[in-house]
Amino acid sequence: MKTTDFKNKKVMVFGWARSGKAAAKRLLELGAYVTVVNGGDFDTQDATYRELLAADVDLVNTDQPDILDNTYDYLIKNPGINYEHALVRKATKLNIPILTEVEVALSSFEGRLIVVTGSNGKTTTTSLIRDMLSADGQKVTTAGNIGIPVSEVVAELTKEDTLLLELSSFQLLGLPDIQPDIALITNIFTNHLDYHKTRENYVAAKFRVTRNQTPNQYLVLNADGEDTEAFKLQTNARVVEFSRTKKGFSVEFIDDTLMVAENRVMLTKDIQLVGPHNQENILAAVTVAKLANVSIEAVQEVLKTFSGVEHRLQYLFTVNDVKYFNDSKATDIEATQTALNSFDSPTIWIGGGLDRGDNLNRLLPNLKNVKAVIAIGETQQKVVALARDAEKPVIAVTDVTQAAPIATQLASPGDVVLLSPAHASWDQYSSFEERGNQYVQALREVLKLRKD
Repeated sequence: MKTTDFKNKKVMVFGWARSGKAAAKRLLELGAYVTVVNGGDFDTQDATYRELLAADVDLVNTDQPDILDNTYDYLIKNPGINYEHALVRKATKLNIPILTEVEVALSSFEGRLIVVTGSNGKTTTTSLIRDMLSADGQKVTTAGNIGIPVSEVVAELTKEDTLLLELSSFQLLGLPDIQPDIALITNIFTNHLDYHKTRENYVAAKFRVTRNQTPNQYLVLNADGEDTEAFKLQTNARVVEFSRTKKGFSVEFIDDTLMVAENRVMLTKDIQLVGPHNQENILAAVTVAKLANVSIEAVQEVLKTFSGVEHRLQYLFTVNDVKYFNDSKATDIEATQTALNSFDSPTIWIGGGLDRGDNLNRLLPNLKNVKAVIAIGETQQKVVALARDAEKPVIAVTDVTQAAPIATQLASPGDVVLLSPAHASWDQYSSFEERGNQYVQALREVLKLRKD
């Protein structure tokens, strides 16, 4: 896939996270003249810092807009940096294209490209597709929002390889030319309005995944989504749909059986993943797998063994007949609604985090099985108010480390303890992974469990 040509171009990389480092190194390999900009001091002991310094890369420890001028051909920014940042606005004023690291990587990739995006279920669905392709003997490499910069892996790939990307709306905004062979939009809810400002902007960012597709490429859509009909009218790709609630699709659940092209594949009791949201993820993944010519046998093999992704409604362990789950990846209300609706048992719910101004009252109908609430983070008092409105006992603590032992004290045999914050983690943690890991560690310490 040939997109942007970076050879002999002057490029500024804005952001010194993992994606920024990967982009800078790949740009050098592609023959660009590179400047890396960081808002603070660089770690001079960092191996990538020393490598770039030795390659005569300019390393600038200020992000003031006056460092950018019209001699630059591109600005590559970290996806999390807002377009309202003064340096980014300067690039816009100078008509300098603003891209993300993925665009750098895709500039040299020539194999099959599969892209997964959406509000929820991206990582689970991507992981299922990866495992199905691998079980079928196909060469597949996974990268993107799943935690691996594309630039770290793309140099080793050939025309025979499949590159499977999970991409966020932030990443898609910096990909003007992306053209997947198969694109999947799992679902769209109102999300990240602190960044995109309006739902329309957020939806438009997701649509970028299909904007350049041609009639011989595929767009897989959730037939239950409110934006699906609009996408179908706007895309040039061949649309293939799936649905958890409607019938008549090539991949669907009928009663207790997964069906593909009207053939029985397997019973739901033989599938490891549980919950209605995971049925949706399975339908999406199997639909993509079939378009990628994966065998039914490979699909069956994966669904019999795949038990979930870390931090995503992840079953941890059962102690004294209490089941513990880590859903730290639930960074929005819809994800937590899904988690709470997955359990019929009395549930100790731990929620709260970065305050983005969301209306938590949307969670009220989902609290019927909640036995008690533990409120954490920046939105602690909003979660307390929600619990009181629902007439649920509530305890306010600082963070997941304090919440874990209290949850074990509140739980009785037959209960579920669930961390599903409904908020991003950046009020207290660098990532949802760090938040989830600290929660699991605190549980293990109070329950005196060894780490296997």
